[in-house]
Order: sequence, then C-alpha cells, then structure tokens
Amino acid sequence: MAENQIGKTFPVKSRLKPTSKKTSSSPESRYWRTFKTTEIPKLIYPITSIDFSPISPYDFASTYSASVTLYNSQTFEPKSTFSSFKDIAYSACFRCDGKLLAAGGETGLVQVFDIKTRSALRRLHGHNRPVRVVKYPGLDKLHLFSGGDDSLVKFWDIATETQLLNFQGHKDYVRSGSASPASSDLFATGSYDHTVKVWDSRGGASMKYVMEFNHGKPVEDVVFLPSGGLIATAGGNYVKIWDVIGGGKLVYTMESHNKTVTKMCVGKVKRDGSENSDQYRLFSVALDGYMKVFDYSALKLTHSMRFPAPLLSIGFSPDFSTRVIGTSNGIMYAGKKKKKVVDVDAVVGVGDLVGFTSVPEPEKRVLRPSNFRYFRRGQSEKPSMLDHVIERPRKPKLAMHDKLLKSFRHKEALVTALTAGNPKYIMAVMEELVARRKLLKCVSNLGKDELELLLKFLHKYTTMPSYSGFLIGFTKKVLQMRAEDVNASDILQGHVRHLKRSVEEEINIQQSLQEIQGIISPLLRIAGRR
Repeated sequence: MAENQIGKTFPVKSRLKPTSKKTSSSPESRYWRTFKTTEIPKLIYPITSIDFSPISPYDFASTYSASVTLYNSQTFEPKSTFSSFKDIAYSACFRCDGKLLAAGGETGLVQVFDIKTRSALRRLHGHNRPVRVVKYPGLDKLHLFSGGDDSLVKFWDIATETQLLNFQGHKDYVRSGSASPASSDLFATGSYDHTVKVWDSRGGASMKYVMEFNHGKPVEDVVFLPSGGLIATAGGNYVKIWDVIGGGKLVYTMESHNKTVTKMCVGKVKRDGSENSDQYRLFSVALDGYMKVFDYSALKLTHSMRFPAPLLSIGFSPDFSTRVIGTSNGIMYAGKKKKKVVDVDAVVGVGDLVGFTSVPEPEKRVLRPSNFRYFRRGQSEKPSMLDHVIERPRKPKLAMHDKLLKSFRHKEALVTALTAGNPKYIMAVMEELVARRKLLKCVSNLGKDELELLLKFLHKYTTMPSYSGFLIGFTKKVLQMRAEDVNASDILQGHVRHLKRSVEEEINIQQSLQEIQGIISPLLRIAGRR
C-alpha cells in the first residue's frame, strides 16, 4: 500500500507576469509579442481611464484617485499632474489639437485644463451625480459631451461654459461614450439600462436619439470603429459589433472573456510586406485579466494575452507603437514596440571611405542557466526581477537567560532574569521552569541576596492583574519554604512587610470597587428596561 501512495509536492509559486494565453505561431501573434511590456510603478488606486494625445510625441493621460497624470510615451515617466479634483476623477480626454484636456469627476463637475499651465480654464456645472463620460466630438474644438450617473447626456459650449443640449433618453447610469469619426455631430453613449443610443447634436429642441441598440447587459464601453459605419459595444462577458449604416443590425457577437468586459480601443497592425499590414484591430480588456485582439473584418480572434490583475482601461497611441493597460490594483502595463536594429556594417560612411572605421564595442556576455559560471556567482550578485530568492534562515539572537535554560542551568537563568528586572522575561523564565518542574527547587537553592531579589520582584508585581493569578500562589509557596531564612534576616522581613501592606491595599481597593459595582448595577438594569 505504501508503494501506491503518491507523495505530496509543494511547488514554488512564481511571480505572475503578462503572458500570452497560447504560444501561437501565427504572424500576428508574433507581431503583438514584439511589444516589450514595462510595469509603471504602483499608483495604489484603480486606473479608470487612459487616453493618448493626438499629436506627437503622443503622451498619454491616466485617471486614478483624485488626479489626472500626464506620462511621457517614450520613457513612461510622469510629466505633470492635474490635482484640482475634490474626489475621484474619471474619463480624461484630449482635444483634437492636444492643447486641452477635459475630465469628469465624482462630484459631477466637468473641468477643462490647459496642458502647458495645468490650470483649469473652464468648469462646467450641470450634473448632480458623478460624471463618468467626457469626450470631444471628433474634430470639434469648441464643444464636448458628457454623461453621468444622473442618466443625462449633455452637450456643452466650452467657450461660454453653457449647456447647449440636454439629452434625456437613458434610464440608468451613463458609463461610456464615443464620438463618430465620420461626423462631429454624431456620438453614441452606453448605459446600464442595457442600451446604446446614437445622438445628433443638430437635432435641436427635439433632443431625440436617432438610433438605439439593445446590448442585453449593462454597457461598460462603446467605440466607433474607424470607418464610422460600425459600433462596438461591451457589456457582460461579450462584445457586439453593430452596423450603423444598415439601421442598427447586429453583425457579430464575440464571447471570449470569462468576466465583465470593461474597456475597448482600436489598434492597427503595422507590418511591412504582409497581407495584414495596416489593418485595424479591436482590443478588449476584462476583469478576468485578459486582453483580446479581434479582427472585426474577418470576424475572428487573433491574439490573447493574460495579465496578473483585473483590467479596467486600455489605450493605443495614434502611431500604434505604444499600448498602455490600467489595472484595478494601481499598476499600468505599458507596451512599446521593439525597433529594428540597424546593421552598422551595412552603412558606409565617410570614415569607411578614407580608411577610418569605428570599432564596435564588445558585447557583454550574459550568463545563462546553461553556462557553468551561472551557478558559481558570488553573494554580491543581485537577483533579477523574475528570480525567486531563497534566503538563508538567520539564527535567532538568544538572551542570556535563554542560553542558560538551553544548557539546563535553571537557577542561574532565574537569577539572571531577576537581575535584569524585566517582568515579562522573569515570568517567561518562571513558566518555563514550572513546565520543567524545577521552579520550587530553584527557590530552595537561592542564597540570601538572590532571595532578596525575588522578594523585591514579588512585592512590586504580585498585585498587578496580569501577573497576580500566578504570583499570589507562588508567593505563598516561597514564604512557606523559606520561612526560617526570612525570620533570620531583618532585610527580608522588611520586604515581606511591604509585600503584605501592598496586598492589603489591593484588597481594600477591590472591596471598594465591588461596593461601587453594587450601587451601579441596579441603576443600569433600570436604565436598560427603559
């Protein structure tokens, strides 16, 4: 029977890192794996939105907590922070020229900032609930639309800070929106009432939506695809593609996520000499930690990548070389496409013509696990981020009384603890000696000076509530065992008198407290009945 039993194994849990779900060998999967992922330091709070500037160098803004931070898209270092929010900030959005940034907030206020001065140029008051959607309509620099938890969609004139239109069609929170790339007058909003509505700002006083889609789940995000004729909606664990030109016909439903899809964006495959080069792709992220790449022209999933946390936001730079994903635990994963290395030998310069060529720097050899020297590294070698470090257990530093107990020198351990005067250590030594049945033997072997130390300790700590349960009985035993020594010494008798006096005082205090308790208890019962 023993041979058939399977032994338990305890595998070391490695650190999670962004990985692809399958090691697919398709050209597109290899293309998306060329994006080198960089982890931006923890921001503590969830990253609710990410938006890229439409002008070079394509910096991006992320909203988290009560601030909006602008990051450099090349180094991923923070450049500036907009922190004039009184509560959580949502939905940062750049204007088409990249000079202004608009964002909503938990207080219902929409603010428009100047990128250079970081000052709030406009404050738009109109929503009485949190504003989760703020977008500029296409190439329009003078207007923006917003949607909030008050189920209202508002169209604003930025210059005059006035509300031009107030669209009332949703019946629940408005949590997403997108502007049409084909017309600056059209935009769509998604709501938790399961519907997506397309609005036309030219509708005037009617303020009626021009088209409606029923997603079937609370809508988390809406994206107009680059042609302007298709709309992608996300809600629940699936993404749907709708034909706007065809009157709102459902084209396809993608059900590849296991949990709620939180955000979508559009990216592009940029490869030279390939059939799929310069084709758009739809990206979706969800609470299951997966990023999915969907080819909506062929209606198929082309790539999947896993991250070690629920994903809340995603953004792609306009040149499609940088991808940033925000998580619920405050970490951003920025992916930068690796650039091709230029062959120096193939480039002929002036130095080559005259006979002076540059000497290439020798490559630094990287030690790998297949190399014997990899396992002979010294203690000064610093571990990499992915190494699992096993630290050598440090020996605990023992106190003197612990060392004496370890060598079974019981009396000396007790005397050492009494000399140090720390009551916690003395009680610990006494309890250990009780467990070894050596405490009374140690007391019987104490000398006059050592017995005086013990009586001082008993006089000082016997009446303390945390020690009295043990020390009162122990004191009786000590006085019975060493009665002859106490009677023969005036000093020891003085310690016993002090001990007796402190015990009597404690008894009087306890009696007074019981009398007070007897007076208060009936009053408390009467008050409890009322």
